[in-house]
Amino acid sequence: MIVVTGATGNVGRALVGRLVAAGQSVRAVSRRDAERAALPPGVEVTRPGSAGLFEGASKLFLHVQAAGDRTDTVLGRARAAGVRHVVVLSSGIIREGADETHPIHTMHARVERLVRDSGLRWTFLRPNAFSANALQWAGQIRAGDTVRGPFAGAVTAPIHEDDIAAVAERALLDDGHHGAVHRLTGPAAVTNAGQVATIGRVLGRDLAYVEVPAEEAEAHFFPGLPRQVVRAVLRSHAAMVGARPEITSAVGEITGRPARTFARWAEDHKPDFTP
Repeated sequence: MIVVTGATGNVGRALVGRLVAAGQSVRAVSRRDAERAALPPGVEVTRPGSAGLFEGASKLFLHVQAAGDRTDTVLGRARAAGVRHVVVLSSGIIREGADETHPIHTMHARVERLVRDSGLRWTFLRPNAFSANALQWAGQIRAGDTVRGPFAGAVTAPIHEDDIAAVAERALLDDGHHGAVHRLTGPAAVTNAGQVATIGRVLGRDLAYVEVPAEEAEAHFFPGLPRQVVRAVLRSHAAMVGARPEITSAVGEITGRPARTFARWAEDHKPDFTP
């Protein structure tokens, strides 16, 4: 049995599908009930903190944001129930020379430290920018041909969520990943404006990215996030303008298939941008 936290998120949902297709027993952790979770047949859906969460389980996929402040408790329960290996969806922000005061770094570094100290075998996945971040523009694209946002020239190498799930699958099912840190990226650099243009080509439309000042973005974008987090994110994006992003070959090396392009991601998510 493999327990998957964050099971209805982009990566978690893709991972659950892969594990089921591979014939694995999966217990999906979600705040939604089984019907609303809409996961594949045969998947056991349970809520965070429920009794018997780790009963019969030997492996855990731990989504840092899903575990949050409960990480220490989750790891303790997992270990006591017999879980022996945890694969952590962490963040590429954890790297040599990083700003350790950045709130996203602080959150992920804390979880990694707890996992290292837990006595469990572990594997860390550290993806950089997600292609799925482009879903933040979906509403604007469905409504018209202009996307407003900060830092049109910010450059990343965005990764398809299913490529992260494919690496997680191999880390859970194959030997040789204990104590490994896998840095994951997409195969090519692209700017924010380039991503929007790519989505436009997939839709058969001419989309434009109109840059707005960071101050306007802070006031009107990123709803629900604390202001200090928004400011830290904006500083990170400002540093990406004209930069050369990290590009790794880890997806291909681990899965035997090259990482998918942003254009492929846009094709896969075409309905999300269609009115």
